[in-house]
Amino acid sequence: MIKNIKILVALLLLCVSSMLNAQSIKIMGVITDPTNDPIIGCSVLEKGTNNATISDMNGNYTITVKANATIIFSYIGYVSKEIKVKTSENINVTLEEDSQILTETVVIGYNSLNSRDMISAASTSSGKRQREKRSKPSISISESDLRSSLEYNKKNKNEEYGSYVENSFKSPLEEALSTLSIDVDAASYTNFRRYVNQGEMPPKDAIRIEEFINYFKYKYDEPTTKDPVKVTTEVGQCPWDEQHRLVRIGVKAKEVEKENLPPSNLVFLIDVSGSMAGPTRIELVKKSMNLLINNLRNTDRVAIVVYASEVGEKLALTSGSEKQKIKDVVDGLVASGSTNGAGGIQKAYEIAEKNFIKGGNNRIILCTDGDFNVGVSSNEGLQELIEKKRKSGVFLSILGYGMGNYKDAKMQTLAEKGNGNASYIDNMQEANRVLVQEFSGTLFTVAKDVKLQIEFNPSQVQAYRLIGYESRILNKEDFNDDTKNAGEMGVGQTVTALYEVIPVGVKTNRLPKVDKLKYQKTNKSNENIILTDSPELLTVKLRYKEPDKDNSVNMELPVLDNKKNDVSSDMHFASAVAMFAQLIKDSDYKGNATYDKVIAQAKSGLENDTEGYKAEFIRLVEVTKSLK
Repeated sequence: MIKNIKILVALLLLCVSSMLNAQSIKIMGVITDPTNDPIIGCSVLEKGTNNATISDMNGNYTITVKANATIIFSYIGYVSKEIKVKTSENINVTLEEDSQILTETVVIGYNSLNSRDMISAASTSSGKRQREKRSKPSISISESDLRSSLEYNKKNKNEEYGSYVENSFKSPLEEALSTLSIDVDAASYTNFRRYVNQGEMPPKDAIRIEEFINYFKYKYDEPTTKDPVKVTTEVGQCPWDEQHRLVRIGVKAKEVEKENLPPSNLVFLIDVSGSMAGPTRIELVKKSMNLLINNLRNTDRVAIVVYASEVGEKLALTSGSEKQKIKDVVDGLVASGSTNGAGGIQKAYEIAEKNFIKGGNNRIILCTDGDFNVGVSSNEGLQELIEKKRKSGVFLSILGYGMGNYKDAKMQTLAEKGNGNASYIDNMQEANRVLVQEFSGTLFTVAKDVKLQIEFNPSQVQAYRLIGYESRILNKEDFNDDTKNAGEMGVGQTVTALYEVIPVGVKTNRLPKVDKLKYQKTNKSNENIILTDSPELLTVKLRYKEPDKDNSVNMELPVLDNKKNDVSSDMHFASAVAMFAQLIKDSDYKGNATYDKVIAQAKSGLENDTEGYKAEFIRLVEVTKSLK
């Protein structure tokens, strides 16, 4: 009898426990930093789900979760915190600053989703870095704007991304050359970060692996000759398939002191159509451009063109010394109407060409969500327009904005075809990274039409695969053809390309199988192919043009493989990023990659992280793991 009662009690407790676990509970509170300032846009995520919210203008949050759930609080620059909850209650959270990201300049901005406001600069005294107290938010965006923007994004997802077929393994016996245009863009990574900070996963087509890798800066050798770029290589074990090798090819552009840079002829081309209304669009554009205006020199000149239904010149050419005059025009912009993007582009080029500075930096800075709907609006039509305009010697930088209606495919077309680069601005911190910390690289080109061609040695390499760069592949003939357009590199910029290599002798099913030909005979011993006995794994060739020249310069570098894995911390980190991007893209070539393996690999590569972006990457991987 007593035994039966014990069993009954156990069953009742189990039922009660199950009911509690199934019960939904409401958790609310305030998220602050160690100085008791509210953290705006902090991600609040129910672990293991995509149930998420963000803190509001006062740091308040509310989320409904299951009983016994674990809530993750995360925000860039702070150590993430996990709290297990059982019943409805108020939980106030203080996030501690991450000591790894203390740096001489720390900028923390905010938009309506995931970041804070204003600049906090650290002063340097006797070589020691000290952090100033952060100023409180001052961007005039109301809480209703914050909520409506978030709701709009959830209900009106109408974003467009290009689609590419993933690079496959190739045999060097059949295709010994791999040719590509370099890509310094990083828009795909910041766009991904925006999605994750909203508690969502981006579409697979939004993931461009090379832009994930190239978001981060790696320590490459500086150019020491007259060439403005230098190639560095490294070979190690492939972390997602230990029998394979991973080759890292890095290109570093020369550094130039700001005062030695040529004068700039800039045209701010700003989309003020109706689709740009809101705090994450036109308001963020204004704050971004004011950061750039603060960096203008007296020798620089700025004109401002806007477009909506109509196109207009809002500011004639003005000296960089008149910063307040330029800011007043930017601050007065209002978004409304349709989008004549092509008309705006034509007008901007017209003004840039009219004010062209020979030997100077002639550039259009386009701020838009890419939602063109008047005039030329197709990707093909825009490509034709831009290809004609790039011959003028005017470069193009694109700053992408918008959440819910972002037209990434158009941004890529404009950047790839217009002698330019593209960034996605998801918050003020990213605006500061692009327009302040990397001001020179973003705006001043030191090498254009930069192409890479890698020749693989079939006596050492059974198969190879370029990781990413699907939209940047060139024909082998294009490498020596100076009429073929390629990517640009700015002052101090770095570019990284990774190749996965299957050594000779390793069993693999990665190479495609093709039936024997009926009308041709192949020689099984390959007697018709004479292989060299060179120990080289491959040779890297690079071509570039100086910004004002039409003839290219060629560089070559042979690469050996010591068969070891004594690689740099940068190699560890770059391979972790590539592994992660392949995971979230669900690549056919992700091998035995896991999120835990990504985190471990990334942690072994945390050197050279003065700005804290690598540490932020690890936190994003952890959140993504929960979302997935």
